[in-house]
Amino acid sequence: MLSYITRRILLAIPVLIGIVIVVFFLIRAIPGDPCTAMLGERATVEACDRFNEANGLDEPVLVQLGLYMKNIATFNLGDSVRFSRPVTQLLIERLPTTTELAVTALVLAIMVGVPLGIIAARRHNTAIDTATMALSNVGVSMPVFWLGLMLAYVFAVVLKDTPFVLPPSGRLSAGVFPVPYYEQWGWALTEGSIPSKFHEYVSNHVIFNTFITGQWEIFWDAVKHLILPAVALATIPLAIIARITRSALLEVMNKDYIRTARAKGQKETNVVRRHALRNSLLPVVTIIGLQLGALLGGAVLTETVFRLAGIGTALFDAITGRDYAVVQGFTVVVAAVYVVVNLLVDISYGYLDPRIRVK
Repeated sequence: MLSYITRRILLAIPVLIGIVIVVFFLIRAIPGDPCTAMLGERATVEACDRFNEANGLDEPVLVQLGLYMKNIATFNLGDSVRFSRPVTQLLIERLPTTTELAVTALVLAIMVGVPLGIIAARRHNTAIDTATMALSNVGVSMPVFWLGLMLAYVFAVVLKDTPFVLPPSGRLSAGVFPVPYYEQWGWALTEGSIPSKFHEYVSNHVIFNTFITGQWEIFWDAVKHLILPAVALATIPLAIIARITRSALLEVMNKDYIRTARAKGQKETNVVRRHALRNSLLPVVTIIGLQLGALLGGAVLTETVFRLAGIGTALFDAITGRDYAVVQGFTVVVAAVYVVVNLLVDISYGYLDPRIRVK
């Protein structure tokens, strides 16, 4: 298993390099340039020359690519032209919001989608099965931005005078600032050091930070703000997971060992839980892993509708502003997440199904 993991990690390196190269050229193929986006269409040639020289954009494209690859090798993602800040600092600030949103949406999708798929499979060709699959089709087809707006309208406007009212936007209420755990615990950190940046990144996960420090009022405020965007973002993966679970379970339920288990007098619940479900988890785990990566990279609409400062909105602003460093840096991080998630999914196969254990 160790050699298999090592091979997969080594194979991931050229994949990441290829992604960096493709994104590097694609962002530069978009009409427009950073100077015009930042200084306006009336910027003079002299002003653009100074701007390009200051930001290293006056070099040939291949030279720029070589310099960028060299910087990535030293974990330097460059500086944002739009924000005049290091891309790594933007990641420290923006990535936790997207991570919390994506993980919460995925957990919700699993907790609801898998049971729905099991129920539909056990009630195959009944009204329950038909209704479940119809709802799944609706979930897959429903635009995230429309659902987000409808949820915000219902729970923030229609139900504003009820206990079910929920915040329609933002990550926290105005004027609420959680205290980072390292400050509350009195840790002495060197500003700008790698440990300091790591702890800053972790503490920016508001729910985790407030939970471990007991800031319960802020914790519940963060949870309330996360409910609507998480539900909106979870709709499509929930529907997909439900459909995959149903089809995988139906395929397994007709196997000989399932009939043998039933013939031995085992309860139907035990047959499904101990025999059928475990052997049908491979496609479900695969789609869950793919959905996590998709949620991290595809939360642009959800973050825009609910005004969340995550990597989705930062990427949108960077693309419109031709902020090459931010687009490239964020894309590399999302691609790395994809690679890690797929590696974990492949490793899990050996534990879920002993027939395909890797030596």
